[in-house]
Amino acid sequence: MSSYEDASRYFHQAAGIMGLSKNMQKLLLTPEREMKVQIALERDNGEISTFIGYRIQHNSARGPMKGGLRFHHEVDEDEVLGLATLMTWKTAVVNIPYGGAKGGISVNVKELTQGEKDRLTRKFVDVIHDMVGPDKDIPAPDMGTNAQVMAWFMNQYSKFHGFNPACVTGKPVELHGSEGREEATGRGVVTLTERLLNKARREITETTFAIQGFGNVGSHAARRLAELGGKVVAVSDVSGGIWNPEGLDIPKLLDYASETGSISNFPGTDAIDNDGLLTADVDVLIPAALGGVITSDNAAEIRAKYIIEAANAPVTPEADEIFAHKNVIVLPDILANAGGVTVSYFEWVQNRQHFKWDVNRVRDELHRIMSDSFDKVWQIAEEKDISLRLAAYLLGIGRVGRATVLGGI
Repeated sequence: MSSYEDASRYFHQAAGIMGLSKNMQKLLLTPEREMKVQIALERDNGEISTFIGYRIQHNSARGPMKGGLRFHHEVDEDEVLGLATLMTWKTAVVNIPYGGAKGGISVNVKELTQGEKDRLTRKFVDVIHDMVGPDKDIPAPDMGTNAQVMAWFMNQYSKFHGFNPACVTGKPVELHGSEGREEATGRGVVTLTERLLNKARREITETTFAIQGFGNVGSHAARRLAELGGKVVAVSDVSGGIWNPEGLDIPKLLDYASETGSISNFPGTDAIDNDGLLTADVDVLIPAALGGVITSDNAAEIRAKYIIEAANAPVTPEADEIFAHKNVIVLPDILANAGGVTVSYFEWVQNRQHFKWDVNRVRDELHRIMSDSFDKVWQIAEEKDISLRLAAYLLGIGRVGRATVLGGI
């Protein structure tokens, strides 16, 4: 099943509960605008390479569209459309005034030099600058991109439209980015993990965790869990995984990963493969890497009682059904990883106001929004006796649908 079909499947389940008409369902699912572009890039060796880029704007009923820009060799139109759709519901769930969009370039960034990545970014801006901007569509970092890419994007955009740092978020702090943006998704994941455990009358200090993916999101989630006294016993990255049933020393692991570029061979740990990490004997599993890693093939073997979707769509619908029968609670991506877009909203607000917040204000506001959103989703799930995922979709779709009707067609 494709990324868009997965997103649509959950949408239709929620729409059925809500009693949405077929016409309204089609209206809310159909993207407003899709762009596919060719990008020719002169490489450092003089050769010409051609890449395909995408920007899909799904819905603007609640405000300008918001969504990441990823550089990855598996980027395609279906993936971008599915993620743009998810962003529409995600921004509505946390009640920030955005719609959903997504973009990407199909490229293996490991094969690009820094200069080639710079030129690729600028060429992409050259062909999409008219369809994005602070009142239209605001890109942000995603897989394969970072604050530096956003700095290049902003600089190139300013050549067409003048100084306007609100055209993208996730920028370096020195170039009008927000304090706390880099940690935002991981920190939001832990905020909601703590609230979910509290509902089950558990404490983080009494809970074991496994984190698949030790990039930006996974590493910041691990750092925050360690600060709160949680026992992270397993983590993985592209080089493999590590395991210590007594708990990993996360501060030392972060230093080690920074120095060596991976977590492999971290002292005092045993190697573990990806399947072993996913099926580890832990209380909470946090998939924080690619989508589609938990499927009908491995869901039955997973022993964690709580799954926090720090990545986008890591659990397939078929796996979701298995977890429902096993009474495994899944905190869905459109809520669990919304901390990133929430602090992106704060960055956009600061840029529009030309007024900078300190990191404590960013963290306090993030905690408030994520906690309020969780409480609302939990309430809907209990009242209607449905999963947290369906409850989140009901909340998001309801807000987008009401904005659509109130605004008029």
